[in-house]
Amino acid sequence: MTLRRTARGKRPRFYDAPGLDQAMSMIVVLAQEMTVLRDRLDTVERVASEAGLGAAIEAYEPPQAVLEVREARRQAFLTRLYYLARQDAAQAAEQDDEGRFTAALDEIAKG
Repeated sequence: MTLRRTARGKRPRFYDAPGLDQAMSMIVVLAQEMTVLRDRLDTVERVASEAGLGAAIEAYEPPQAVLEVREARRQAFLTRLYYLARQDAAQAAEQDDEGRFTAALDEIAKG
């Protein structure tokens, strides 16, 4: 049995302006990420400084395997960041139909 990853029902809205809830969600995700990164970077810089590794860090060129791990991490981060936007798009796609699509095209064509 697979558990559903999205909540059912309407998501609570806190702001009247469209998209502001999504933007705030993104800001919170970014703030969480920044806090963790600052703490980790501070630790790395202190350990590296104590070990005399400053020049080695500056000269480091990551191999392909490391670049791939970093890219996977980046994609996971972007997935979390755009979670609400993707969820809204999926809900809109479920509610959309051929008639609404054609009507939208007709409206655009009228200019």
